[in-house]
Amino acid sequence: MSSYTLGIDTSNYATSLAVFDTAGEVVCAKKRFLPVKEGQLGLRQSDALFHHTVALPEMLAELGSEFDLTQISAVGVSEKPRPVEGSYMPCFLAGVSAAEAFALARGIPLIRTTHQQGHAAAALFAAKGEELFREKTLLFHISGGTTDLLLCDEVKHIETLGTSSDLYAGQAVDRVGVKLGFGFPAGVEVSRLAAECDETIKPRSSVRGMECSLSGLENQCNALLTAGKSPAYVCKYCLLCVADTVVKMTKAAQKEYPGLAVVCAGGVMSSDIIRSWVQQRLPQVYFVPGRYSSDNAIGVSILAAREAGLWLK
Repeated sequence: MSSYTLGIDTSNYATSLAVFDTAGEVVCAKKRFLPVKEGQLGLRQSDALFHHTVALPEMLAELGSEFDLTQISAVGVSEKPRPVEGSYMPCFLAGVSAAEAFALARGIPLIRTTHQQGHAAAALFAAKGEELFREKTLLFHISGGTTDLLLCDEVKHIETLGTSSDLYAGQAVDRVGVKLGFGFPAGVEVSRLAAECDETIKPRSSVRGMECSLSGLENQCNALLTAGKSPAYVCKYCLLCVADTVVKMTKAAQKEYPGLAVVCAGGVMSSDIIRSWVQQRLPQVYFVPGRYSSDNAIGVSILAAREAGLWLK
């Protein structure tokens, strides 16, 4: 007989809820992006916390109109960005508060996890169901706040193998998009415009082993615009530089960790242009649908089921 778990994630981009059926199915996933004023590149943490606090009761009420919340057997919540000491962002406090209240009111277990582990769990589940939860996996988590190549051991233990020494990939994409007049976050619009460019482009990426640098990418894109290149060309160039970075870092990791599955997650990795470029050069890399790749609470609900002993016993 199935039971259900609720996942809550309050990242710097979106308020997210998800319900997981422990028979192995995501029942529903809801997300509301945080409002960012035109021209700005994000929110102050105090503003993000406020918007989460307002959104959560409304979204829980909406969820309750579609799903019987009395069937929830455990609640999972992202309490911080990453599973390392000192990792902290105030925006996650809203989710923790809501999850604690829900769990206490219902008398059910509360499972604390992290935003990064939630991303990992959602991506591994979308790639191969429960199989990758039982082995080591190479995982790219590339978003507005990360450009990380991770070694995941059943998601419980995550080791950072490589990252960016400066700008994150999502930051580079957002800055290009905002400069072109798009709202923040700008990844969807950058990908849409890039798809209009049919020119062949040779990207230049800066990678040493499993470490990369992306600060130069913003400067390159600004120089291309100054030189008269079309916005579509610049958007495509930006995304291909990210893709080429992924390819080079993956090849370096595979030398040290041969035979491991490679999965790509994070909002930036939902780009069709990035996926096509990478898979042409590394056909065995898993890219998961945007629903599982961008910020969401799906992985958190899955981890709640596992840690509560309701799934993968």
